Amino acid sequence: MLYRPLGSSPLKVSALCLGTMTWGEQNTQRDAFAQIDRARDAGVNFIDCAEMYPVPPRGETYGSTETIIGQYLCERGQRDNWVLASKIAGPSRDMQHIRGGQTRFNRHHITAALDASLQRLQTDYLDLYQLHWPDRNTNFFGKLGYQHDLEEQITPIEESLEVLDELVRAGKIRYIGLSNETPWGTSRFLQLAEARGWPRIVSIQNPYNLLNRSYEVGMAEISIREQVGLLAYSPLAFGTLTGKYLNGLRPEKARLTLFSRFSRYTNPQAQKACARYVQLARDHGMDPAQMALAFVTRQPFVTSNIIGATNMDQLNRNLSSINMGLTDKILESIEEIHRSQPNPAP
Repeated sequence: MLYRPLGSSPLKVSALCLGTMTWGEQNTQRDAFAQIDRARDAGVNFIDCAEMYPVPPRGETYGSTETIIGQYLCERGQRDNWVLASKIAGPSRDMQHIRGGQTRFNRHHITAALDASLQRLQTDYLDLYQLHWPDRNTNFFGKLGYQHDLEEQITPIEESLEVLDELVRAGKIRYIGLSNETPWGTSRFLQLAEARGWPRIVSIQNPYNLLNRSYEVGMAEISIREQVGLLAYSPLAFGTLTGKYLNGLRPEKARLTLFSRFSRYTNPQAQKACARYVQLARDHGMDPAQMALAFVTRQPFVTSNIIGATNMDQLNRNLSSINMGLTDKILESIEEIHRSQPNPAP
């Protein structure tokens, strides 16, 4: 396993991070325990979760993922061997089960969310606490174009950082990060932290994969120059880059089979590009998923690649990607596909 600095912090995290958003929905507690044990044996020391998990978010399963992880830590111990990350949900009228659906990054919601997460996780502190998506109208979750709303009600970033500073000082959080953020938002958090002496963000958790390399425009430079590395989520584009959904296939119990609402990576252009990447891997005797993961992990702006799995075979293949090198020829072919079909699923 490779280990990399988490931003400017002294923490070292594994280049592969164990994602957990299926635990409590597609995976049972027993499944989750087995995945954590296997990831630990492979050298993974980094687990990422969120208060809204599992996905898709439902009132009936709200908090189940954190509860499962907390039970694991209670039974297995060794909390200090893990870098544990979670996230507070941002504003959403579609999730009335989370503090009335009007979650904001203000003092009340951040404090309430963190305390509830710590209770479910059965720990006194989080190594990394992230703001899941911006508390403002901007570009995230595949939204293209920006339309400014002069009437929008937002929580000032100053307020969010001030309460996060207090929670860091209280020992409940070690470091803070952002998720689904833009260049402007990231820069503003960095600027205010420097000016006010508040905690500096150490990571950005945004989507990045062969079908969506939009992070390279603007955000990648910030990651490198500011030491705020990417925690890449959806590195397999919701499993499409494995090739299992090509030609209209819908395997039993697969995520896109169960939940048709997830359509980000299934548009015709994305499917055409996906077919080319899958064929490229097969032409070189490689597993398509491992090629896609290896491409993400090798990027200089990536701190850790968040892998997820619903069965042990998937997890083993994903973990093995850490040992897979990509030749210059393969990388040139990837760039050729990207140039002809750039970011078909941003």
